[in-house]
Amino acid sequence: MAELPHTPEDLLLAFRTHNATSPRLTWYGPDSERVELSGRVLENWVAKTANYLVDELDAEPGNVVAVDLPVHWRSLVWLLATWAVGATALPQSPRGHSLGAESGNHTRLADVVVTTDPVAGLAASNAGGRLPFIVAVALPALAMRWVGELPGDALDYSGGVRAHSDVFFAGDAPAGDDIAWESGSTTVSYAELLTPAATPERILLQAGDGWDAVVPAALSTWAAGGSVVLLDASVEATDHLRSMERVSAG
Repeated sequence: MAELPHTPEDLLLAFRTHNATSPRLTWYGPDSERVELSGRVLENWVAKTANYLVDELDAEPGNVVAVDLPVHWRSLVWLLATWAVGATALPQSPRGHSLGAESGNHTRLADVVVTTDPVAGLAASNAGGRLPFIVAVALPALAMRWVGELPGDALDYSGGVRAHSDVFFAGDAPAGDDIAWESGSTTVSYAELLTPAATPERILLQAGDGWDAVVPAALSTWAAGGSVVLLDASVEATDHLRSMERVSAG
């Protein structure tokens, strides 16, 4: 049996080498949207996004990436890509809050803001006295570009990410005590990020439960070799859906 992954790099390797064609993330969204990503396809999205972070946004270990997106399959891709780079992710909407992460006795402001509302993201950044990269993300699965105007120097993720390599080679690895993510009062280091579940399950998670419930459960499930079915808040977790998706937990 292969050793279970304990780092983001290990997890991405597992996605593309361990039952790579099996589902790892299935999303049910509004308007009957269903998106299924195999391990290989999920890793491909993460690799392209990590390369986008490095090539377009100068991301590196120690940077802060504010993921101002709802709990969604695309936001999980952004979190995994942020950790592949070795940066700190803020998996929450930063609007109305400081766009940054606590470090010691001061706040490190975000270097990148990934958002579904680039106008608000830019305004919050300006109010905080910093000009990070603003990246607009269109959530629909078939979106090929951002629809509408982009403020200032905001970038269009959907329009640009596909041009990037689907193989990511990490540079300097983050230290174990570097901060991987902050959500509310929760701070998780890279050493604490991946704790495999006891057994591989096909687990159902509901976006409405929030980041603090969804992210740790998804990571532990993936680390154990399992898969995730993620439901938008508008989608009911019916017995039929559970049976059809062969959900074994959650």
